[in-house]
Amino acid sequence: MYRIFKGLGILLKIAFVLVFIGGLTYYMIDKIQEKNNLMDVEEYSPKSTLKVKQTRLTRSKYPFVDVHNHQFDMPIKNLSNLIQEMDSLNMAFMVNLSGFRGLYLQQSLNNIKKNAPNRFGLFLNIDFESIDDDNFAETQTELIDSAVQAGVIGLKVYKSLGLTDRDSKGQRIAINDPRLAPVWDACGKNGIPVLIHSGEPSSFWDPKDKFNERWLELRQKPGRYRDPATNPSFEEVLAEQHAIFENHPNTLFINAHLGWMGNDLDRLSRHLDRYPNVYTEIGAVLAELGRQPQRARQFFIEYQDRILFGKDSYSVSEYYTYFRVLETNDEYFDYYRKRHAHWKIYGLALPDSILQKIYYKNALSLFPNIDKTLFDSL
Repeated sequence: MYRIFKGLGILLKIAFVLVFIGGLTYYMIDKIQEKNNLMDVEEYSPKSTLKVKQTRLTRSKYPFVDVHNHQFDMPIKNLSNLIQEMDSLNMAFMVNLSGFRGLYLQQSLNNIKKNAPNRFGLFLNIDFESIDDDNFAETQTELIDSAVQAGVIGLKVYKSLGLTDRDSKGQRIAINDPRLAPVWDACGKNGIPVLIHSGEPSSFWDPKDKFNERWLELRQKPGRYRDPATNPSFEEVLAEQHAIFENHPNTLFINAHLGWMGNDLDRLSRHLDRYPNVYTEIGAVLAELGRQPQRARQFFIEYQDRILFGKDSYSVSEYYTYFRVLETNDEYFDYYRKRHAHWKIYGLALPDSILQKIYYKNALSLFPNIDKTLFDSL
């Protein structure tokens, strides 16, 4: 027993020494960095000395429809408080893409109908991993039919389809899997659009080195990295998505996040030319547009009837940056999330006629049941 306690004592001493040495080493490295004025890129936040116009916008010039929003507590949410925030932004109508299905969907619809029937729209969500269930096609078609009758205005497809969703055999479900064709057709027959998020920024597949412009995001959110050895390629995912656009011309699709082609607007332009049944939206990719203001402004002018306003994650103050990019000609200002854009962005100063289309007119043509009296003041 004595030997056991003696051995434990020695181990504790060794552990203490190692902890002490480790702590001392960390302290010394920190002091050396401080002395030599070294810092991590996450800490470095220089204040520009550039003297340029700064336009602070907290409200959009025209009422807008946000077609890409997520309110995960919609069944129990106090809509009065949310509407106050929407009114402060001049948001006339919000599309909550996270409607899910079943009881959750029904409770969400009930909350809207009871408390704010003309301010919110809900999208349905499908469990694609049930693809091998008996009568999958019939079940999902009936689900879409009944959801539309209950008031649902669209189908939202999350990025898990094509990336992580698996069938009963453990195989990745391709976006253009033939077994899913009845889903897209049912949306077309019901006259509802499919807002589909496929893939990620292409940099998530690139090596995590000093040349990767999304390095900071991959450092802070390592789960977003798509190892090419275990994931379909970026181009493979996009090809699968584009195939359903081509194979289902009678269904309207909203290709979310500029289809992850915001860094190549020439390619996105060709994409929209090829698929007349496709719209796109700007949620979470504003920084791509803001860093190329001349090309982005040209893109908005040329495709003014195909672009929708979307934000994605809900935060009141972040909308201000959207208004500033779309409405002003301000130069060299910050995006609101450093890991998405360590670069500065610029305003596009879009003409009023185009602003009106982006903010609400295109959405009204896509969702004819939105209460148009919300825009009567115009």
